[in-house]
Amino acid sequence: MMPQALIADQPMPAGAADRRAFDQWTAPVAADLAAAEEIFQAELASRVRHVQELVHHLAHYRGKQLRPTLLLLAARACGHVTREHHVLAAVVEMIHTATLVHDDILDGASLRRHVPTIHARWGNHSGVLLGDLLFTHAFYLASTTGSTLACKIIGEATNRVCEGELHQIGEAGNLDLSAAEYFDMISGKTAALTACATQLGAIFSGTTESVVESLTHFGHDLGMAFQIADDVLDLTGSEAEVGKSLGTDLGQRKLTLPLIHLLATGDEAQRQRLRAVLLAGPESLDELVRLLRDSGVLATTVATAERYAAQARNHLRAVGSSPSRDILERLTFEVIHRRS
Repeated sequence: MMPQALIADQPMPAGAADRRAFDQWTAPVAADLAAAEEIFQAELASRVRHVQELVHHLAHYRGKQLRPTLLLLAARACGHVTREHHVLAAVVEMIHTATLVHDDILDGASLRRHVPTIHARWGNHSGVLLGDLLFTHAFYLASTTGSTLACKIIGEATNRVCEGELHQIGEAGNLDLSAAEYFDMISGKTAALTACATQLGAIFSGTTESVVESLTHFGHDLGMAFQIADDVLDLTGSEAEVGKSLGTDLGQRKLTLPLIHLLATGDEAQRQRLRAVLLAGPESLDELVRLLRDSGVLATTVATAERYAAQARNHLRAVGSSPSRDILERLTFEVIHRRS
């Protein structure tokens, strides 16, 4: 049976349940997140009015700050949090925010966290350059730690994010895309940065190489589960509830896992209908969701996300018991059974 959080017909007030859960997740690192936020804001402070305006707007749709939270929880689970952790938490949040600004332009999305996207309000030029500004500040800020290893890990992860996005764009409209290729795409565009966050959290806590490796794998598999669930929400969620433009992948004919499953396992009539719906674009979203539900592939897709989440939990066995470890484990459930 499909988890109701992903397919419920009667949504709760936008983001309310997720927000309450998030406040519980961040309790052990609330002060650390506040310190990272101070660094984030100080680094992006500008004398230019338009830059100030854009950065201020970002605060409305930066979301749950999952990646800095993962970094800080990993650090706490491994021992302690340092000043370097605060800086690096700000760095991963900047990189993630930059990708969102650019993604919204590429997707033609008008909403992010219930407010207009940067490009929808100020145009593509400001959106592109703001994303670039976030990237450059992130790399400068990482260099202030004095750690070439941190810069290397962050650089590699950012390369993977961009490569994954380009891979997906290059395969748009390819109805023969395999599940393996899809997993490779999201391993880059999403899981690389969550793995980077937990890896940095572990490394700068001074823990052992084996624990660092386990937490890196944890972050990767959690990111995979998150993205698969996000792709389901893009099809089945309520825009008012999720708070961003939905169906953007469909509009650009980007195949996600539910569509790949149906093309691979559906009967000929289902496959032909799916092809027709894909050609019709986002206006056929309701019909597409009915087709995916009736075929059972939505449940299959969520089961795949749950398998990645289970793998992530297994990697946590390398870490001793603590409140932070418990929250990391809980997150493996929450990233799937969420509404936004």
